[in-house]
Formats: sequence, C-alpha cells, structure tokens
Amino acid sequence: MSGEVRIQASFPDLSGQSAIVTGGSRRIGAGIADFLCRQGMRVVTCGRTAEDGEAVAQGIRDKGGDCLWVTADLSLEEDARRVFDATVERHGQVDLLVNNAARLRSRPFLLLDEEEYHESFERNMRVVYKISFLTAHHMAQRKTGCIVNISSVGGLRAHRGLAGYDASKGAIDALTRCMAVDLSPHGIRVNAVAPGNTRVANPPDELPGVPLGRSATTEDIASAVAFLASNASGYMTGQIIYVDGGLTAQLTPPGIFI
Repeated sequence: MSGEVRIQASFPDLSGQSAIVTGGSRRIGAGIADFLCRQGMRVVTCGRTAEDGEAVAQGIRDKGGDCLWVTADLSLEEDARRVFDATVERHGQVDLLVNNAARLRSRPFLLLDEEEYHESFERNMRVVYKISFLTAHHMAQRKTGCIVNISSVGGLRAHRGLAGYDASKGAIDALTRCMAVDLSPHGIRVNAVAPGNTRVANPPDELPGVPLGRSATTEDIASAVAFLASNASGYMTGQIIYVDGGLTAQLTPPGIFI
C-alpha cells in the first residue's frame, strides 16, 4: 500500500457558489461536503441522523468552512421542500445539488418482499426525485446549475444480495441521462459518479481484485464530484463516471481467465 491518498485538486470557479449535499452525516456524503467547503463553496447538507450530521457540519465549520446541517427525510415532500427553502433563504440560490442519500441495505431477490422493495428501491428513488424536482425548477429559472447523482458500480454490475439497492442505482443512471437531455436547454448539466468500494479510512484498504489495488477514499469520490461541478467539465452532461480503481473495466478478477 502506497500510504495516504491526499487530493490537492483545486477548482477556483466553485468558490462562493452554494450546494446541497444529501446524506451528509457520514462516509461519502460527509467527505463531499468537506471537500466542497475546502473549494470555498457554501454547503447545506442534510439527512435523517441529526447528531451525526450536526457533528460533521460543526467539524467543517471548525476548519473555516461554511456548512449548515438540516435534519430531514428526503423521501417526504415537505422535508425536501424544507431543505431547499433553507438553502435559498441562507444563500439566495442553489448552484449545485449532490444527490448522495441512499439506503445501502437490501436482500437477495427471493427475499425481496414488498416492504423491502419499497425501502430499498422506491425510497432510494424518491430521495433523488423530490429534491431534484424542486432544485431543477429553480435552476431552470436561473438558466444555470449542476446536478451530480451518486450512483454505484452496482448500477452496472450486480452485488450479491443487494437486488433492491442495485436496481435503484441502475434506475438513477437512467434518470441521470434523461435529466441531462431534458434539462440541457435550460443550462443545467446532470452527471453521476459511480463509486466502487469506498472507505473513510486513509490509508485505504488493499483490494487485490481491483486493478489499482486499493479501495477508494471519500476524497477520491469528492474530487470527482467537484470536477463535475466545475467549469472544467463544462461540456460534459449525461455521463456516469466510474471511480472504482478499474473494477468495472476488467472482464474477470485476477486468476480467472476466459
């Protein structure tokens, strides 16, 4: 293992812009919120776990970042509206929406009963749709904006035992492309980042089955989000960017030959 992964990328055009980051109480969402604040963005982050989310936001503020936490269940229309309204009231506009919130747990298909289907598939779609619908209308009025959906390698390749989750990520990939086409005349770009195995720990874990030999860190994912939000990707929309160390590029893991 080569040691800690530190991303030094800088996107000066993001400074002063405002962003909503959903699912920001831990892991990838917390890492994205921190990285965007380090770019000078003003971030509102949200989720259902108030204590963890407040701690993340306070930690970012302690480092000089501008971060507000809003406790909300984005599957509920009134909560999605509250997060959106809080952002506009605080910052006047929304320049970037990062749809990270999702429920990871699911079950194998034979155990995917109606309750689990609703929780692992439909709920994951609602938390993207409701806040995106509000934000896209706002951005369309301003004729500018950027939306980045956090997908997964599971949208392209199957995890064992995660039928509902993987199905939701495949649907989010399709929604990303549809949103990109429909919203491009209004000056809005829509892309997705699809992480592979991601760890908060830095140095990352060794993963011999992955071509680059390690897991991703939250900074690997966050820097890709910042790139897609910046002018550096100004001609990109409707794309799914796999940040997976080469996992989905290979036909089989090492030791298996076809």
